[in-house]
Amino acid sequence: MKRGRKTNEANSSSSEGTTEKESKRLKIIEKKTTAVQSPDWANLLQDIILQVFQYLPLLDRAHASQVCRSWNQVFHMPDLWRCFEFELNQPATSNLRTTHPELIKQIIKRHSNHLQYVSFKVVDSSKESAEAACDILSQLVNCSLKTLGLISTARPSFMDLPKSHFISALTVVFVNSKSLSSLKIDDTPVDDPSLKVLVANNSDTLKLLKMSSCPHVSPAGILCVADQCHGLRELALNYHLLSDELLLALSSEKHVRLEHLRIDVVSENPGQTQFHTIQKSSWDAFIKHSPKVNLVMYFFLYEEEFDPFFRYEIPVTHLYFGRSVSKDVLGRVGMTCPRLVELVVCANGLRPLDEELICIAERCKYLSAVGLGECEVSCSAFVEFVKMCGGRLSQLSIMEEVLIPDQKYSLEQIHWEVSKHLGRVWFPDMMPTW
Repeated sequence: MKRGRKTNEANSSSSEGTTEKESKRLKIIEKKTTAVQSPDWANLLQDIILQVFQYLPLLDRAHASQVCRSWNQVFHMPDLWRCFEFELNQPATSNLRTTHPELIKQIIKRHSNHLQYVSFKVVDSSKESAEAACDILSQLVNCSLKTLGLISTARPSFMDLPKSHFISALTVVFVNSKSLSSLKIDDTPVDDPSLKVLVANNSDTLKLLKMSSCPHVSPAGILCVADQCHGLRELALNYHLLSDELLLALSSEKHVRLEHLRIDVVSENPGQTQFHTIQKSSWDAFIKHSPKVNLVMYFFLYEEEFDPFFRYEIPVTHLYFGRSVSKDVLGRVGMTCPRLVELVVCANGLRPLDEELICIAERCKYLSAVGLGECEVSCSAFVEFVKMCGGRLSQLSIMEEVLIPDQKYSLEQIHWEVSKHLGRVWFPDMMPTW
């Protein structure tokens, strides 16, 4: 009897121990299941609200932030302040949109270290608004920008500022931003010393630099950038900064292949600007190093100033003539621009461009976009031009006044004939589209 009692007690004790272990194991499983089934709703809701806020305009986000404390916290999350465009004008003289001064103060106070992609748009192009932009720039001492753009919508208002004031504000960003990759500073008083500061702090990261119409920069200044910023892929500048040395620097083994080079050839006073010549060997070295580069050239010259240009083959791909250009120059374009992809001629005069267009069609095998403004072309020559280019003309913008009816085609007939060779319906434009 005693043995049986002991055996029963042992079995009972063993059973109780097993039940206790199973109970603990079930509690662990229950906790894990509860953790899977019950997410952190507060964080989940914040993530959802953050995604919604990213699609809302700033004013709507500001209004939504007043709904509750949680939404206000989302409103100030760093992800929403990495990209910002300051729109500046003088409310007393303009009804255009502007970034409110109180918002600017809040951004500088709470979010300056979050800013990475910043642009300043001087909407009314006033000196006062440009000064306001510089004041903001000078306070961005805690941020490390990746992109910076300075934009004057109507006129180059940054040029109205004292040069020292502008340079002081700009160098604050150059010094504190160690990873600047994109810089757009067209129409500003930037100079050679400030570019040296840029290079000293951002040479490893700079990939895009647009600085057309910067009169205080010399060829040596831009050459310093090309020599040190080997990752530069896009560059925009005026022709007076272009040199054989610059092209050779961009063609060195250390430098990456350039993807986009824009050159503005501008003359304000006829006969007073002397344009230098770039050697063919420099262009050859450049295109050998960067065979797929888009070379874009904008010409704003008077007819007598074209003499140094299109005398030998150059690798231009996109060509825009903003002022009247002679038949002779357009004839030389056909002979010297075999890589041409796009051609826009705003004005030519009263002499038909029949032979010149045929020459361009024959020799520019990659031409796919053409725009003609105040020019004259006979309908027969135009049809022949389209026939030679064929379906590769993806953009064909021709003013109706350009086409001169002849014995072969009237204006009514040319629509059908051109459409046939293009493989799509085509009509002349009633106004310029470029």
